[in-house]
Amino acid sequence: MILTLFVALLLSYLVGAIPFGLLFSRAVGKDVRREGSGNIGATNVNRVLGKKLGILTLLCDVIKGFLPVFLMAFYLPPSADSVWIIALCGLAAVVGHMFSVYLGFTGGKGVATALGVFLFFSPLAILAALVLFIGVVYMSGFVSAGSLAATAVIPLFLFLFGSGLEIVFVALVIAILIWVKHSANIKRLIAGEEKSWKSKETS
Repeated sequence: MILTLFVALLLSYLVGAIPFGLLFSRAVGKDVRREGSGNIGATNVNRVLGKKLGILTLLCDVIKGFLPVFLMAFYLPPSADSVWIIALCGLAAVVGHMFSVYLGFTGGKGVATALGVFLFFSPLAILAALVLFIGVVYMSGFVSAGSLAATAVIPLFLFLFGSGLEIVFVALVIAILIWVKHSANIKRLIAGEEKSWKSKETS
C-alpha cells in the first residue's frame, strides 16, 4: 500500500505539474510568464493570448486535476485507505500545478486544477461554488475575489453535499494553499489596487 501511495502521488504530481498555459503560449511564439500578470493559468492566458487559448488552458488545467483522481478511483478497490489515496492524489495534482518541477517549482495558483479535483468528488459542490464565484466576480469585478470566495467555501459545500471527512480535509488544505498563492492579490484587494477584469488589464 505504501508503494502504491508513493507511485500514485508521484504520477498525480507530474500530471498536475504540466504547464499547459506556458506550452500553449510557446506554441504561438510567446511566453505567458512575461506578459500580463505573469501567471501560467487560464485567466492570464485569456488576457494575453485570447479566449480560445484561454478556454483551452482552462479545460486542460481542469482535466489534469480530474484525471488522477478518476483513474485512481477506477484502479483501487473501495476501502477507507483508497479514499485517502484518491483524495491525496487530488492534492498532489494541485501542488504540481502550483509548484511545477518543470518550471523550477514555480507555477500557477491552482484554482482550475482544484476545480477538476472537486468536480470528481462532488459536481453539486462545484456548481454551488461556481454560482458564488460568478456572483462575486459580477459584483466586485475581480476574478481573484471570486476565486478566493469560492475556494473558501468549497470544503463546506463538499461536506454539505455528502463528501467524507477525508475529502473535506484535503479540500481545506487545497483552499489554504490557493489563498497563500493569492497573497499578492489579497494585498492589492485590501489596498484597493487590484485591477478589474472589466478593464482588461493585469490583475
